[in-house]
Amino acid sequence: MTSRASERAQLVGTGLIGASIGLALRANGWHVTGSDHDEKRSARAAELGAVDEVGRDADAEITFVATPVSAVVEAARSALAGGGLVTDVGSVKGPIVGAVSSSRFVGGHPMAGSEQEGVDGADASLFVGATWVLTPTETTDPGAFARVRAVVAGLGADVVAVSPERHDELVAVVSHVPHLAAATLMGLATVGAEEHSAMLRLAAGGFRDMTRIAAGHPGIWPDICAENREAIVRSLDELLAALANVRAIVADGDRDALMTILEGARRGRTNLPERAAAAGRLVELRVPVRNQPGVLAEVTTLPAQLDVNIVNFDIAHSIEGDRGVLVLVVAADDSERLRLALIERGYRPAVQSLE
Repeated sequence: MTSRASERAQLVGTGLIGASIGLALRANGWHVTGSDHDEKRSARAAELGAVDEVGRDADAEITFVATPVSAVVEAARSALAGGGLVTDVGSVKGPIVGAVSSSRFVGGHPMAGSEQEGVDGADASLFVGATWVLTPTETTDPGAFARVRAVVAGLGADVVAVSPERHDELVAVVSHVPHLAAATLMGLATVGAEEHSAMLRLAAGGFRDMTRIAAGHPGIWPDICAENREAIVRSLDELLAALANVRAIVADGDRDALMTILEGARRGRTNLPERAAAAGRLVELRVPVRNQPGVLAEVTTLPAQLDVNIVNFDIAHSIEGDRGVLVLVVAADDSERLRLALIERGYRPAVQSLE
């Protein structure tokens, strides 16, 4: 067993994501304890080396709550009673973050998945190069955010900070609605195949690519749709309106309008980033701040609004009293945009090259 001097973490939920976090943490030298409402699942996680032991760890520095969305709030509150930091992996953030009122809770969402299901599909490299969203708020402790961010980045993830509400709006478009659309299209083809047996045999690469995510585990989606109902319905309405427009264009035989849509979609898809670009030359922005509600959330979420990747984040000294310094490391090419945006918001960042 790893020494008690090691960094210690615990998992609440040892399915695909939880067990993958455990494997990645253990590969980095952490001592990991895990629990699950399904005792067979947590035992299997131990067999696979995703946890050092099954149970709860009163000395854990950080707890990852990897339960279904509907169970996150209760599990997070229970973990916070232990005194350490707590984060979660739920794909809905607004209702969860709003219900867990603690400065030591940092809402999170790794945008990673696998064709595999459950603990047996766990992979220590699952988060390498994946985007991991953190959602600091006005009440988030800067030290808690910095530490959770460092741990997550240590798993190989590209960390992005946005507000909980903005997160839910974005994932409705890029995750939740695409899954529902894929499931609907797959259902349409399946019904058609019952009448025309050749249909699914003719399914080409495009159809398979569009419907691949429909093969994901369905059990998580009722909770997600319930918790993010407003954003999902809004995005579905926008999709329906766009499809109605395409229908009209096709029905009218308007070739020019159709080409405009197709060419725009092609450009957008071609420019879709696969992962965060290599930073190259780096610059450090030191931002003096007052210890008041909203400062951490504003400074850390601003780069995401500007499409600026934070390569590293730190606190130059603990924010005590009424002042502190937040340190953001970004690519040199992005630093001036971020500096000017911070100045517009009343901050006075100092810039220093790290060459």
